[in-house]
Amino acid sequence: MVSESGVGTNRAGTSEAWTSGTCPASAEDLAGRCHELLRRQHATAATAESLTGGLLGAAFTHQAGSSATYRGGVVSYAVDLKTSLLGVDADQLAEHGPVHPSTARAMAEGVRDRLGATYGLSTTGVAGPEPHGDQPVGTVDVACAGPAGTRGERLRLRGDREQIRRSTVTAALELLLDVLRATPHNS
Repeated sequence: MVSESGVGTNRAGTSEAWTSGTCPASAEDLAGRCHELLRRQHATAATAESLTGGLLGAAFTHQAGSSATYRGGVVSYAVDLKTSLLGVDADQLAEHGPVHPSTARAMAEGVRDRLGATYGLSTTGVAGPEPHGDQPVGTVDVACAGPAGTRGERLRLRGDREQIRRSTVTAALELLLDVLRATPHNS
C-alpha cells in the first residue's frame, strides 16, 4: 500500500487523535479489534519494531487482557539487532538495507518464530528528519507473518517524525486486522 493521504491519517483517511502520548485513539480501537479476533481464534501476536520504538507494543498492551493474545515485542532499532535478535539475514541487510520490504518480512517472520506467536508484525522505515541512504523520509515497510504466509506493505507517509511513527502503528494494526479477517476460522 502507498499512502499519500497526508499527515495523521490512516488507510481509510480517518484522522488520528492521540491520547496520553502513547498511541492514537484509532490505534487503540484497532488493537482492541485485533485482540478480540486473536482471542476468538486462540491466536497470539508478537511485534518487531524499528522506527516505532515500542509504540506498536504499547497499543497492544493498552488492551485489558492483552496477556492472552500479545506475546511480547522486540525493538531492534540498531541494524545489527535485526540480525542477532530477529534472525534477519546479514547479507540481505547489506544488500537492501534496513528499510526494505524484504527486511520487514524477515523481521515479522523472525519475531513470530522467536517469540512463539501465531502472528508476527513488524515496522521499519524512515521517520526523519533526514533520509536514510536513498530512502526518503516517510518510506515505511510493515509486514505480518502468520500460518498462511507473510504479507507486507510499503507506505509513503507524510508528516513530521512523530506523525510518521504514529501513522505506521495504525497501518501495521490495519494490516494485522486484514489478515485476521481473512482467516477462515474467525467466525
